[in-house]
Amino acid sequence: MALSVSCFAVVWVSLLLLFLGRLVDSEPTADKQALLGFLSGVLHSNRIQWNQSVSACNWVGVLCDDNSSYVYSLRLPGVGLVGQIHSNTLGRLTQLRVLSLRSNRLSGELPSDFSQLKLLRSLYLQDNRFAGEFPSSLTRLTRLTRLDLSFNNFTGQIPFSVNNLTHLTGLFLQNNGFSGNLPSINPSGLVDFNVSNNNLNGSIPQTLSKFPASSFTGNINLCGAPLKACNPFFPSPAPSPSNPPETPQKSSKKLSKAAIIAISVGAGIIVLLLLLILLLCLRRRNRRQAAKEPKPGTRSVVAEAGTSSSKDDIPGGSAASERNKLVFFDGGIYSFDLEDLLRASAEVLGKGSMGTSYKAVLEEGTTVVVKRLKDVAVTKKEFELLMEVVGKIKHDNVVSLRAFYYSKDEKLLVSDFMPNGSLSSLLHGSRGSGRTPLDWDHRMKIALGAGRGLAHLHVSGKMVHGNIKASNILLKTDLDAAVSDFGLNPLYGTSTPPNRVAGYRAPEVVETRKVTLKSDMYSFGVLLLELLTGKAPNQASIGEEGIDLPRWVQSVVREEWTAEVFDVELLRYHNIEEEMVQLLQIAMACVSTVPDQRPDITQVVRMMEDINRPDTDDGIRQSSDDPSKGSDGQTPPQESGTPTTAVTP
Repeated sequence: MALSVSCFAVVWVSLLLLFLGRLVDSEPTADKQALLGFLSGVLHSNRIQWNQSVSACNWVGVLCDDNSSYVYSLRLPGVGLVGQIHSNTLGRLTQLRVLSLRSNRLSGELPSDFSQLKLLRSLYLQDNRFAGEFPSSLTRLTRLTRLDLSFNNFTGQIPFSVNNLTHLTGLFLQNNGFSGNLPSINPSGLVDFNVSNNNLNGSIPQTLSKFPASSFTGNINLCGAPLKACNPFFPSPAPSPSNPPETPQKSSKKLSKAAIIAISVGAGIIVLLLLLILLLCLRRRNRRQAAKEPKPGTRSVVAEAGTSSSKDDIPGGSAASERNKLVFFDGGIYSFDLEDLLRASAEVLGKGSMGTSYKAVLEEGTTVVVKRLKDVAVTKKEFELLMEVVGKIKHDNVVSLRAFYYSKDEKLLVSDFMPNGSLSSLLHGSRGSGRTPLDWDHRMKIALGAGRGLAHLHVSGKMVHGNIKASNILLKTDLDAAVSDFGLNPLYGTSTPPNRVAGYRAPEVVETRKVTLKSDMYSFGVLLLELLTGKAPNQASIGEEGIDLPRWVQSVVREEWTAEVFDVELLRYHNIEEEMVQLLQIAMACVSTVPDQRPDITQVVRMMEDINRPDTDDGIRQSSDDPSKGSDGQTPPQESGTPTTAVTP
């Protein structure tokens, strides 16, 4: 008996010593090979002495976890690294949290397998010679908090997919060669931002205007707050360089008195002839204008402004005065002319596929929205006929078109100003600590308002909207929704660009470029998913690259709890899970890939109205002070009030 106990003790002690020995000699073998592969692929100075006979955790610049099982930090700043980082080296350090290679002479493009560094939080690559476009692999590192690519040779556009990096607090892209428009970058915790000294152009998005001017200097074609204001409506053409007047050569001989008198008499005759010709032209033009005046009693559906006598003296005749006319619709509430509009202070509200919208404040205090259309492909007659149809659309949930202007170079639309902006800015604006979340009942109110406005267009107006998206859903003071920018697709004919309403396009529109009532329903379904998820459909923050919002929702519903779909801001509200699931089912029916399987807008509005509403007096639920309350993260059971349309993968 004693012998067996002694044998057991010996075995136990041996196993313990063996275990302790393995702890002492623990080695991140795979990470060590990745580091050696990286170092062998670049030139380096003698400052890096990585001895293969010792643990990689003891190498210069390398830090491992407490058990020495993986490398979590690699810091090699200013150690003379030269050359390109090869694939299958640093990309294999899948547990890496910090990577600093700043102030070296590394060049080329970043390897695509950097996308495997899913746990990376800080990446410092500044002061190198990296080139190529913005590395798409970095936009998949969703845990990044600090990203510094400054002082390199990167080119191309800064992608909107930077918004994938939702934990980002610092983004430094200065002193590169980035070009194109600056996207609306808006991670909620972003506090440090710099894109100075690049080749960016266009206006600075409102989401970035909070940063100082030093963050944008050195981009000569960039404008908007905090830099100088962008030029609204009619940008003045750049002055053409004029040739300096030639210095007259001194004549070797003086003119005689007779020559001087003859020249003076000739000049006087020429002046008299020019005056006579000018008077004849003015009389002829006045006769033409008198003949074109409408006869008394003739009914006119437009009011024309800006035809004062001073404008009649503009050279160019009737064509010039025609350029000074706004066309107002009957029953309008405004009274101003084009000159008043051009004198107004203007602020850029947004740029879309059809043109740029401005907030214009006239001298008497009236505020309107002016949309400056671009790439219009129809004649003046066709333009006016379409405006007459669009101008007749009147509904509480539709933004009324008040006036329009057409000339060869400019096409303007004038509509009411909505003080609460668009659904896009309210839903995807800054999500920092000072943000007031958009609660569920207001989201339902917006969905219903937008649906009723679209129903009026489809049924009463017999009109296809053609460009449904969150930025075209404007909000009144009570957050009731109004649909804007409707019925304008015919202005572009067959030249409608394929990227119009990207993220909201129905599958069939991608091929045919023709919008229909059914394609409107697909776009409206995407809009409902946007309200439910809090995710913008035109950004790649919803999983794998290239996946759209409907497919992402389908994959989550199929593989996980349906509750994972919903916006985290809705978790603080009680007893709304059933309503959210019902609206989700309606949305998924709208985004069916088969057009004939999509419901009509009148059916959708009826189903939304049938969703069980709260019993509170004002219809608005109160939120919990604790955001962790209000949802158990599971899909609630469906009851009889749920629409029959099922969420199918």
